[in-house]
Amino acid sequence: MDKHTPEQRRRNMQAVKNKDSKIEVTLRKAIYHKGYRYRKNWRKVFGNPDIVFTKEKIAVFCDSEFWHGYDWENRKKDFKSRQDFWIPKIERNMERDKEVTAHLQSEGYVVLRYWGKRIKKELDSIINEIEREILARKK
Repeated sequence: MDKHTPEQRRRNMQAVKNKDSKIEVTLRKAIYHKGYRYRKNWRKVFGNPDIVFTKEKIAVFCDSEFWHGYDWENRKKDFKSRQDFWIPKIERNMERDKEVTAHLQSEGYVVLRYWGKRIKKELDSIINEIEREILARKK
C-alpha cells in the first residue's frame, strides 16, 4: 500500500528530473572546471547521453540508483506496493541501458556510466578517468 495519496504521488513523480539532476550538474561542473567542453543531453547521439565529447566520441551517463537498478537483485525485494509496475519498469530501464551502450559502442563511442553514489563520493577519481579517456582518444 502506498503511503501517499494519488495526488501526492503524482506531484512527487512530476518532480523527478530526466536531465540536470544534482549528480549530472556536479559532474559537469567538475569537467568544465578542468577546461573540457562538451555537449549535454545531445539528441543527435543515440540514447541522449548526459555528457558527450563529440570529437573524441565519448558518451557519459550519470545513472541514479533507483531508476537504473543499482544492486537490483537485493533492491527489487524492497518494493512493497505496485511490484507489477515497478519491477518490469526498472528492469526495462536496465535493458535499455545495455542496448544504448551496445549501440554507441558499435558506432565507435566509448561509453562511461557512473552511479550517482560514486559521483558524490569519488568525483576526483571519475574526473581522472574521463580525462584519461579524452587524452587517449585525442592520440
